[in-house]
Amino acid sequence: MKWQRLLFVLAAIIAPWTSAQARSPSRADAMRAAIHPVATSAAMQSWLARVPVTRVFPADFAATLGQQAPLYIIEMTTTPACLPCDDLWAKLGRFSRTYRWQVRTISGQEALLRSGRLGLPWVGHPVAWVRPLSDPNRIIPIAIGTDQPQNLARNAYLAAKMLTGVRPAVGLRAMAKFTGIVGAPPAQSGSSR
Repeated sequence: MKWQRLLFVLAAIIAPWTSAQARSPSRADAMRAAIHPVATSAAMQSWLARVPVTRVFPADFAATLGQQAPLYIIEMTTTPACLPCDDLWAKLGRFSRTYRWQVRTISGQEALLRSGRLGLPWVGHPVAWVRPLSDPNRIIPIAIGTDQPQNLARNAYLAAKMLTGVRPAVGLRAMAKFTGIVGAPPAQSGSSR
């Protein structure tokens, strides 16, 4: 009789846990797993250390990026006190100096419109896109959050290839995955009324 009571208690404890484990992850669960808000340099570097770095580049990589410079621009979002924004801006600055691509910031409102047009949820700053200088409506995201410089360069290369005829399915499959390392929302001070 005691062992039956013990089994009943164990079943009562385990049943809710296993049903919680069995449920499918929600969109919010997926978002939390994919987005990494950081407020300190140490936290940002910790997440960046986990990001796989692109090591293989096509033979025409540097030539293509150099030749495409007059045709494309990289645009990114930023906000005050955003460490990943500063990090991405610095990396894109080095990319710009190496390959002569233009890099500029865009407003948060423009970023929201672009994300909506592409069906992407807004997750925070920074986000970077490549677009032709001649067509502000043809955009390809190359970073959601800051990333390793090699991954940013490869994604810019692939964006240029997609904008000149490479099938998007092929280009997207080859892109480095977005890190989701974004700035932490500012801490709210005071009491809410």
